[in-house]
Amino acid sequence: MSMQSHLAELERRHKTLENEIEKELLHPGSDENHIHELKKKKLRLKDEISKLKIQDSETVH
Repeated sequence: MSMQSHLAELERRHKTLENEIEKELLHPGSDENHIHELKKKKLRLKDEISKLKIQDSETVH
């Protein structure tokens, strides 16, 4: 898998989590622990995306 396709997949998963979190927040009886876990996963993906973008920019220069 190329760096760009891996990055695109991570960004797609990040967006999916974002949508899932928004959907969960619309339900009054949402499980706060589940929402918290989704937010942690989303943050880990964001961190990984950022690291890959930095690595990619460093290899270009």
